[in-house]
Amino acid sequence: MVVLLLVLIAALFAVGFLHSIWWVAAAVLVYAVAHHGRDRGGGRSHSGGSDPVDYRDYRDYRDRRDRQDRWDRRYSRQNRARWKRQDRRDHEHRR
Repeated sequence: MVVLLLVLIAALFAVGFLHSIWWVAAAVLVYAVAHHGRDRGGGRSHSGGSDPVDYRDYRDYRDRRDRQDRWDRRYSRQNRARWKRQDRRDHEHRR
């Protein structure tokens, strides 16, 4: 597919010497291919290809991690003083 696009772009560029509208067509095709590649995530990843499943897995992991962090911050800060009071009361009642 990529080879076919490169051949088409080269052919349009070569025909552009006859009429300059073909250079415009080649430029539009190059722009469309580059723009389409960016929309799909751009380039290749280190693993040899872009895998949307990997991204979805990481996004799910990141969302779970963020929810857990929010939960930990909320309940460790808000309730720390209350827990200390309850602990003091419990210790006082045991004596």
